[in-house]
Amino acid sequence: MTDTTTSAYVLRGLWAAIDARDWDDLAARLHPDFRAEYVHTGETFDRDSFVAINRDYPGAWRATVEDYLADGARAVTRTRVHNDEAALFVASFGEVRDGLVASLIEVWADADATPPPEHRPSAPDVA
Repeated sequence: MTDTTTSAYVLRGLWAAIDARDWDDLAARLHPDFRAEYVHTGETFDRDSFVAINRDYPGAWRATVEDYLADGARAVTRTRVHNDEAALFVASFGEVRDGLVASLIEVWADADATPPPEHRPSAPDVA
């Protein structure tokens, strides 16, 4: 793989297209056989429906890749998706084929979630 086709470069480019709201560029970065899955909802998407769900989602969201790892054809990004009212984090597990994102598994979480106290151990007393 060249620098422009490494899995990390390709997956970060996907997020750059989403952040720029450039839906033609996003589609061009997805393999014709692209498949995505949202683990938290069980939804699956092909190339066209993945572009559509991002394009049609209400609001002007920004996407900032905060961390990434890559190993061969696979890469993972941790991205903060935010607007003036809310923030979410998404872990995206992608596989690259022919320089394009071929598959994507995403796990979304609310960045402002508060842990329920009844499910957390008490802090030990410090003397």
